Amino acid sequence: MTSNESRVWFITGASRGFGRLWTEAVLRRGDRVAATARDLRTLDDLAAAHGDAFLPLRLDVTDRDAVFEAVRRTADRFGHIDVVVNNAGYGHFGAVEELTEDEVRDQMETNFFGALWVLQAALPVMREQGAGHLVNVTSEGGVRAYPGIGAYHASKWAVEGLTESLAQEVRDFGIHVTNIEPGPYETGWLPVGSRHSAPHPAYDRMRADAGGFELGDPAATVPALFAVVDADEPPRRVFFGRSFEAVRDQHLERIAEWERWQDVALAAFGTIVAVG
Repeated sequence: MTSNESRVWFITGASRGFGRLWTEAVLRRGDRVAATARDLRTLDDLAAAHGDAFLPLRLDVTDRDAVFEAVRRTADRFGHIDVVVNNAGYGHFGAVEELTEDEVRDQMETNFFGALWVLQAALPVMREQGAGHLVNVTSEGGVRAYPGIGAYHASKWAVEGLTESLAQEVRDFGIHVTNIEPGPYETGWLPVGSRHSAPHPAYDRMRADAGGFELGDPAATVPALFAVVDADEPPRRVFFGRSFEAVRDQHLERIAEWERWQDVALAAFGTIVAVG
């Protein structure tokens, strides 16, 4: 990409929420976007308004072949792909005991495997270019956990772990990897972007005790997204919202617990055997 050429973005889950908001902002900025949605009608207005700068793609990210085809079509249309925003996903609510096999598999198929397929499809394009930025929308729920949403946390923690390895694997190719970890925002995620297990009465107290959240303004994430993508050395992980203090406290508690049990940990190593 030359300095005078607009960026090309590939954004999944663009029908609503962050995906829609960011797609609109990127187009207003003058960049070009391939945006995916299960229902292309949700993108008709953007297609009409932005012409050749916008490529709407029908996509279910759980379909690996379809993901690769969507990325191929994007590269063929625009010549390159500079930024991939792995945004498609949903939250599943239910205590671990309440989760059915299908519910857990569906959660992982979309949030984890869907993200993986997008990464795998985009990597050959970016390796060939010698540049690119892979952005995964994980969540503060990718580094901390609440009761009653374990399947969602499992999917997001899995993406975080996957991309910790990925970032190290691709840095010599000129590819950056960032996990954006939003806290709660007013995006309609709870009423529209989430599913629920059948409740078991044993966990009624847990649900009754669940606290409320302060919701951030989604529009405020637009300049934050551009700050991350425009950085010469973008972060590997970054919160959007007010998550840092609570997450820091949880991490400090983990470190303190590891330290308390360090004598047991070292004893479990056994006799040191020199190798080599």
